[in-house]
Amino acid sequence: MKTYFLAFLFGVAVLPATAEAQIKLPKIFSKSSSSGVSEDEAGQGIKEALTQGVANAVLNLNKTDGFFGSQVYKMFLPPDAQKIEKTLRSAGMGSQVDKAILAINRGAEDAVAFAKPIFVDAIKEMTVTDALKLLTGSNNAATEYFKQKTTDKLVAAFSPSVQTSLDKVEATKYYGDIVNTYNKFPTTMKKVNPDLTSYVVGKAVDALFDQVAKEEANIRANPMGQASALLQKVFGSVKK
Repeated sequence: MKTYFLAFLFGVAVLPATAEAQIKLPKIFSKSSSSGVSEDEAGQGIKEALTQGVANAVLNLNKTDGFFGSQVYKMFLPPDAQKIEKTLRSAGMGSQVDKAILAINRGAEDAVAFAKPIFVDAIKEMTVTDALKLLTGSNNAATEYFKQKTTDKLVAAFSPSVQTSLDKVEATKYYGDIVNTYNKFPTTMKKVNPDLTSYVVGKAVDALFDQVAKEEANIRANPMGQASALLQKVFGSVKK
């Protein structure tokens, strides 16, 4: 019966893989399956769910206060500059420091929009076998897949886009001003690196993967909540 098949599918969607599940899955998803869901449909449904999840992950960050208003993702000054923040504020540069922090976060919010096509390309390259492995894999299998396939591409794509975004919101200027001012202090023994891009790139990529992980957890916990007809069919919203 369809109900039993879909109950099984729901089960493997939310539980880690077992040898039994990995053996049975290819037999269940087949062009002749009486379940009404073929292997190709299952693979496409999983890829569609991941595409929706990625879109949500990016949108959660690519908006005003996606970083700055978040207790989790808000960026402060880079580690080297954090060590001198108190000195800068004591020297009457508190306003400039605050402007730099705001601009850094605004730059990250603007730049993460460039992540979506990179994730989407990784999903397009995914085979049906890859997709089914993610379905029966560990609870963070999709997130780990994305890390493996996209981290280098994200860093490469983010570097120029983050630089552009930081320049656009004048984060580079504000941060450069406070660092260069500090570096000119007679008492400054160790200069602070004014380069901001690599710091923001690293933080933005970490935030994106954290959001992807949360979206993956939501898909696995609530597969019936996926909207399209294909996802409803694959993840269980089918009448007997």
